[in-house]
Amino acid sequence: MIGNRITHRTADGVRVPGTWRHAFICNGGSYFLTDLFIYADGLVDCWELVTLGEFEQKLRSGWVATSLPDGGRASAHHLASWTFGEPRTWLTPELLLAEVRDTVDELNGRPDSTARCLAAVDVFMADRTEANRAAARAAYLAVPETVRLYALGDMDRKDRPLKVLVAGPGGRIPDETEGAVTQEEYDAAVAYFEDRAQWIAKAPSRVPADGPAESFSPAVKIYHSYQRRALEDPGKQGLRNDYPAQISVGGVTYPSVAHAYWAGSVADTEARTAVVEAESGAKARTVAAALPRRDGWEQVRTAVMARLLRAKYEQHPDLAAILLATGDATLLYDDADSGFWGENGGRGRNWTGRLLELVRSELVAGQGFAD
Repeated sequence: MIGNRITHRTADGVRVPGTWRHAFICNGGSYFLTDLFIYADGLVDCWELVTLGEFEQKLRSGWVATSLPDGGRASAHHLASWTFGEPRTWLTPELLLAEVRDTVDELNGRPDSTARCLAAVDVFMADRTEANRAAARAAYLAVPETVRLYALGDMDRKDRPLKVLVAGPGGRIPDETEGAVTQEEYDAAVAYFEDRAQWIAKAPSRVPADGPAESFSPAVKIYHSYQRRALEDPGKQGLRNDYPAQISVGGVTYPSVAHAYWAGSVADTEARTAVVEAESGAKARTVAAALPRRDGWEQVRTAVMARLLRAKYEQHPDLAAILLATGDATLLYDDADSGFWGENGGRGRNWTGRLLELVRSELVAGQGFAD
């Protein structure tokens, strides 16, 4: 289960969510306590990124260790070292692989083995045939043994009602060798699930009232470029801040958003003319970089950029159409000169991308969707 252990890696500029769990790596006969990172795209980092199929091979070979020998040498890097004494482990390669597969499903918002089991139980409760019971039993047995106790989220009953239900009257409870399910036990399990269904039906919806948290459209990357002339069909280049699209702000006309931004950053108002007259947005940055910044520029720069971007897309409907065509996609803005404005392969803060998404939302609102 993921819990609060949330992490991510960046792949080709796209954020891939993940989680982690403890594991032992056996390398050179020694055991190293480490973190096993599991990602939504099915890759697992066990000292190297591997696919699920390769991860299974690592488990079978003992590289990712699920059995620990008495007297084996172990260490946690830069923390401690010790020798195993009568170690007890609960995992097998099959169980750990099943848990990792469940984790990948959960990271992708898909039903994991527990959810599939409970769905099979719902089918049985709606139509109580032996075929449906057998399907529910198979689904229960497909849940990793280490997580079956948590299937119902009821730590008083644990999974006992579930085991009784899938066994049926007179049947043998999975993982138990003695006794058969009595009619009284079975009736109690059925009543439990009937009450549970009513409780779930009355529970408030967990769906956000104002829509999903994530975008539906694939992420759009706006690559760094040094365009000096306007194009008939600029495509995503038209979304660059240094794209030559004049904007008028405060009674002054600037060749591009970049010119306006860098001119506004300069402390000496007279020196700003040289920035405005620079032959490109890149040159405007170079000129401005050699001049003193305005006091407090770092605190106001995002507000300034937001104002300039609004001006650009209000004054250039053709470029606004390009921005709107990105739908609800995450916009990743590449900026070789700034880790603040650029996303830069997951190493930057992507503030230009964020502000472009804000302006895009405002453009949609201006079309009559948010009054």
